[in-house]
Amino acid sequence: MTVETTDRTQQIVDDALSRVGDIATLPEVTIKIIQIVEDPKSTARDLHDIIKNDPALSVKVLKVVNSAFYGLPGQIASVDRAIILLGLSAVKNIAIAASIARLFKGGRISQDFSASDLWRHSVGVAVAAHAIAKLSPFPVMADEVFVGGMIHDIGMLVQRQVFAEQFTEVVQRCVDHGVDFLTCEREIIGADHQAFGVGLTTKWKFPRHLRASVGFHHNPEALSAELRNMAMLIRIADVLCCNEKIGFYLTAAGNVITEEMLDTVSVTSEQLEEVRLALPERLEEAEANLGGG
Repeated sequence: MTVETTDRTQQIVDDALSRVGDIATLPEVTIKIIQIVEDPKSTARDLHDIIKNDPALSVKVLKVVNSAFYGLPGQIASVDRAIILLGLSAVKNIAIAASIARLFKGGRISQDFSASDLWRHSVGVAVAAHAIAKLSPFPVMADEVFVGGMIHDIGMLVQRQVFAEQFTEVVQRCVDHGVDFLTCEREIIGADHQAFGVGLTTKWKFPRHLRASVGFHHNPEALSAELRNMAMLIRIADVLCCNEKIGFYLTAAGNVITEEMLDTVSVTSEQLEEVRLALPERLEEAEANLGGG
């Protein structure tokens, strides 16, 4: 990619973000949660005080905490207890995932797909990436990876809002001719969903590793070793969900999960097959708990 192309892409992204409407604004509660967890002086009480003032979010957090997803013994009746058992970071990630659900509203994006297909794919990738991370040497990353999976295609929400006709054209061309999705985006819109995703998550002041996984989930090998693992976990989950045709599956349709990719995160193909087989049930539960679509 030449400097001119990079500059032009950045200009297209910047212009789009200046024109985008409500999706460019995260719910206030989400922004506060991110600020609290990024602040080393914050306590569990600070997080609890924010979540308890949003009853709908409190309910969603408790639903996720009490689901088989976490496998905790007994029912957890309070956000306070959830924070003690799971930790600040895990509850933050549940809250972010739950509050992002509202962004995936809307009608059809083409003859074949609707906004709820984008949502279903995002949840599928989140669930799969979380399960793969749990099997890898990086299980501490699992909750962050879940959020990364949820938002990996968030750039498409910008494309849908600012370039609705062009985005539909991209989708239709890929359906009709089986061409590479990212190449098609760059040709028709001028930038791919990774570029719009980085722009949006930078605007939201998301942590660096989340921005990196949004911007490089199709090419994690381009990242530094420090940032690569999360992006690779999401890449593997994305290809898995596209091959299983979960929701909007065009972005990595026909891509292959190689042994080299699995080696990067120290997961075997047998373990990946276990994740694939368990995915439909886990996805159904996550969708029910998080809402959206």
